[in-house]
Amino acid sequence: MAELADAADLKSAGEILVGSSPSPGTRLGVNMPWLIIVVAYFLGSIPTAYIAGRLLQGRDIREMGDGNAGAANAFRELGPRTGILVGIIDAAKGALAILIGEAADIPQPTLLAVGVAAVVGHNWPFFLHFRGGRGESTTIGILLVLITQPMLIMAVPALATLVISRNVVLASAVLFILLPIVCWWLKVPGVLVSYAVGLACLVGITHFFRTRGTIPRPT
Repeated sequence: MAELADAADLKSAGEILVGSSPSPGTRLGVNMPWLIIVVAYFLGSIPTAYIAGRLLQGRDIREMGDGNAGAANAFRELGPRTGILVGIIDAAKGALAILIGEAADIPQPTLLAVGVAAVVGHNWPFFLHFRGGRGESTTIGILLVLITQPMLIMAVPALATLVISRNVVLASAVLFILLPIVCWWLKVPGVLVSYAVGLACLVGITHFFRTRGTIPRPT
């Protein structure tokens, strides 16, 4: 009987230990969310357009066109193929940041903060002395993971606008202005709709302050 009691005690102790031991993902997500946010920032900071400009023309993309180190400026100054490739990589940065957060099983507010960190990293990258792009492609990558169906639907008119007009800003406007309507139609949770609008506003505000100095003023 004593041996049976000892075995039962050991089993109970084991269950307590196993049950109370958090998984690696839970530990990382709950105890060190800041680490994932920092990783997202540095991931977003990878200067894709700057690297492309140096490799292809030996120039700083920030000294070309509208001065943005992003896919839109690369599209205009380095060519459509380079611009599209830069845009895909920049979108992948945002998507990867969110996927890392989801793999770590972090709470939704922290996951949304991870996305913001990736956009901030792209717009104000550590590697380029905090002067980067405007975060459009990175935002697209983030939203593709968070609200996949609405983004895929909106990809059709946005890409059609880009092909016809060859105007990245106009294509972006079509995407981000109509996206909330599609989200409402598909009954996407309000917090994600607000988040998408907020990221789009961050892109627009960054674009405004980055380009206003390049707009000729009347004399």
